[in-house]
Amino acid sequence: MKNLTALDVLTTSPIMPVIAIQHLKDAIPLAKALISAGVKVLEITLRTDCALEAIRQIRESVPEAIVGASTVTTAEQYVQAIEAGAQFVISPGLTQSLLQKSQDYTKPFIPGVATPSELMLAAEYGFEFLKFFPAEINGGVKVLQAFSGPFAKVKFCPTGGVNEKNYLDYLALQNVLCVGGTWFVPKEAIEKGNFEQIHQLAKQAIDCVKWGEQ
Repeated sequence: MKNLTALDVLTTSPIMPVIAIQHLKDAIPLAKALISAGVKVLEITLRTDCALEAIRQIRESVPEAIVGASTVTTAEQYVQAIEAGAQFVISPGLTQSLLQKSQDYTKPFIPGVATPSELMLAAEYGFEFLKFFPAEINGGVKVLQAFSGPFAKVKFCPTGGVNEKNYLDYLALQNVLCVGGTWFVPKEAIEKGNFEQIHQLAKQAIDCVKWGEQ
């Protein structure tokens, strides 16, 4: 099997769930609900105590999922995520230490950017697949359109303020490969164990993308 690339991560599914696992018991049923809806890539945020263990368990029990760690802000977290089995790493921003640490591993690293200067720093390290975060408050669709001129090779996954009302606008952009969001993995549904609702929301979101492509 060939090594997973950042392009693979961002093109396997048009929507990427940004997941905060509060209780470990929810990890596997949540992953299965999303996979069965056609969402193959799962972004587990390191915002909770059980996030790393959730990554481990999903990797073991839901092998068809591509599981990554996000909200990685330090080199130490980067190593922890890889050791937990993360198949890719996403950060909300980029620092020299994260960029350098990423060179030690073959797993895809998708750094977060919000400004032209950050894009240029990422480019110096050879990164062309980036997270645009937080998307909406940084100008959203209009800024990504503006980036397409001077940064024609760069492709994005916008996250932050992306929801059911605007995600198709983002996906219509030539430099957007997928979007990240929480609207189809609502916190309340996870807390109630309503994984069927999550399955339906995710399926609806993917179906809308397919209809738009026809």
